[in-house]
Amino acid sequence: MEKKPVKIVTIGGGSSYTPKLMEGFIKRYDELPIKEIWLVDIEDGKEKMEIVGTMAQRMWDASPYDVKVHMTLDRREALPGADFVTTQFRVGLLNARIKDERIPFSYGMLGQETNGAGGIFKALRTIPVILSIVEDMKELCPDAWLVNFTNPSGMVTEAVMKYGKWDKVIGLCNVPVNAMMKEPQMIGKTLDQLTYKFAGLNHFHWHKVYDENGKEVTQDIISATYNPNVDDGTPANIFDVKFFKEQLLQMNMIPCGYHRYYYRQQEMLAHGLEEYNTIGTRGQQVKQTEAELFELYKDPNLDHKPEQLAKRGGAHYSDAACETIASIYGNKLSHIVVTTKNNGALPDLPADVAIEVSAFIGSTGARAIAFGSLQPAERGWLQCMKNMELCVEEAAVTGDYGMLLQAFTLNPQIVSGEKAKRIMDELLIAHKKYLPQFADKIAELEAEGVTIKDDVARELTKQGL
Repeated sequence: MEKKPVKIVTIGGGSSYTPKLMEGFIKRYDELPIKEIWLVDIEDGKEKMEIVGTMAQRMWDASPYDVKVHMTLDRREALPGADFVTTQFRVGLLNARIKDERIPFSYGMLGQETNGAGGIFKALRTIPVILSIVEDMKELCPDAWLVNFTNPSGMVTEAVMKYGKWDKVIGLCNVPVNAMMKEPQMIGKTLDQLTYKFAGLNHFHWHKVYDENGKEVTQDIISATYNPNVDDGTPANIFDVKFFKEQLLQMNMIPCGYHRYYYRQQEMLAHGLEEYNTIGTRGQQVKQTEAELFELYKDPNLDHKPEQLAKRGGAHYSDAACETIASIYGNKLSHIVVTTKNNGALPDLPADVAIEVSAFIGSTGARAIAFGSLQPAERGWLQCMKNMELCVEEAAVTGDYGMLLQAFTLNPQIVSGEKAKRIMDELLIAHKKYLPQFADKIAELEAEGVTIKDDVARELTKQGL
């Protein structure tokens, strides 16, 4: 029986990642017959969306397929009848990320997009927006799947399930894909010869690997990562300080690249502070890369993804997003690492929380593969991080300042005390226009005369950026 053609809506359509998405869909057209793609963005993102959308149409026109790319600033115009809604937006754009990074660094603590104080505030800004998108989907495309790539992907996806009461959602990240692309060649294998088992949280997972005979090769890969000539798939946006080998051999699992912020906290903080004091934070660097990319995208002859996109840190994003959609549509049962409901796959956490885990993806969504209990060290980290996430999500929905303090106190990247509270207060003021749930508290802080210490963040805030 011929299946109906597919309508896809991408919210955050002006993202520099959109060409990756188009590339992935074109590659899979035979199994995912798309009829139309809608790119949605906000007024501030209109120019970028028009540049990217025009390029996206060129990419389709250069393919053998007749697909129309639509662009709109009104998501309610785009959503009716959608089969899949993908989300890749950044509330406050890159200027918000720069504030998330610089304000904590100005007090000697980590400023990072999804870890520490900055990651918490990205969630606070993003969760109310994703929940409003879900409300529109309930009305306009109640049968659609929501495929979320918006960071912090784990917390955003969990909020959709817990507070949005929407179960047709899958969260994605390119980090596990990077590992699966790079590791096989490190031990002279191909991906189809290996079996991967991932479990943990978004940007906080571990994995084990087995060869075609069922023999575990996790330690072989661990040893290979210490070869200076090997690319182990660490994302472009993470400083590559090595893990302590003895620790990895003891846990007999491979931690994701973001674990460096926890296992090598001292070194990662020192590197971040050095950049903060010299070339600028990662967000400031990405702003430059992105400006260069959009200049390339304007070229009327460019009809393919440019190589420079790899510098953005989201390598293999399209592989994760497009394969997930194709697997749901075709009931393929592909192995993909996703954020989904635990349902016992990690018995160290409650069944109803979100985890990042290996799963088979089919027409009913993600079927998580049971991983089993973790050892005490990893179990302790996992439970601390999950409970921190739950506090952040509740604070994002309720605007409860005390709950936000709880999240700050739990977060391992934040040294609790007066400085931490000051960072929190400055971030609230810096992101005032994106945090209406904290409006009363922000007004109180402003009345007390709280100002932003970091010059760059203070100037961005003064300009309303």
